[in-house]
Amino acid sequence: MQNFENKNVVITGGTSGIGLAAVKLFAEKGANVFFTGRNKELITAAEEQTGATGLLSDQSDLAAIDTLVQTITKNNRKVDVLFINAGVYAVAPSAAVTETHYDTIMNINLKGAVFTLQKFIPHLEANASVIFLSSISASSAMEGTAIYAASKAGLNAVAKVAAIELAPLGVRVNIVSPGPVDTPLWGKVGLSPEQLQQVAGIIQEKVPLKKFGSAEEIAKAVVFLASDESSFTTGSELVVAGGFNLNRLVG
Repeated sequence: MQNFENKNVVITGGTSGIGLAAVKLFAEKGANVFFTGRNKELITAAEEQTGATGLLSDQSDLAAIDTLVQTITKNNRKVDVLFINAGVYAVAPSAAVTETHYDTIMNINLKGAVFTLQKFIPHLEANASVIFLSSISASSAMEGTAIYAASKAGLNAVAKVAAIELAPLGVRVNIVSPGPVDTPLWGKVGLSPEQLQQVAGIIQEKVPLKKFGSAEEIAKAVVFLASDESSFTTGSELVVAGGFNLNRLVG
């Protein structure tokens, strides 16, 4: 797969899980990688692991996005790959959704992603690639995920419109939608370890490949969409879910 030497790659939410796996893979392929996080200690740890440059930034804070863009693009630096990965996951039944629950998810997953793209557009290279991390939740239904699913469905709509709007600039915009993935985010849904184990077992049994995906497998999909090997691909959603999204008639 393509070498990214001398390419500038920006990844939001790069201190753990899929984001960190993407930071590692792009760095291994020679890219100049800049990633964000909200925890300074985790940023430092990720820098030590990858050799990439970490920046303290909160995707829900528009002023912080402005500062991020200014820092990365100083001296007329252009961005070749923008991976908008930062996101949060939380569950609540529709009857119990609070304004805080709604705002926390939407401000990071949708609003923050929209303005991250907008503020980087003037600084994208002519053949740049933008990738949004979405989820199969955007097109499926599971109890307790109404707001999370809505944030990802909105993100998909934004990405597809952006693909049309940015095509005249030569910029491609695509979506990666993972299914069940073994990342730290999975442990932040508010369930006890016993409940998590039970739910994980049920989900794994429903995945045709009978396993959770890994962060590294999702990162490989991101790198593919960032590379020239997908040069005729824009406005597309790449589902990486082990078949979990399939509506099987039997079994």
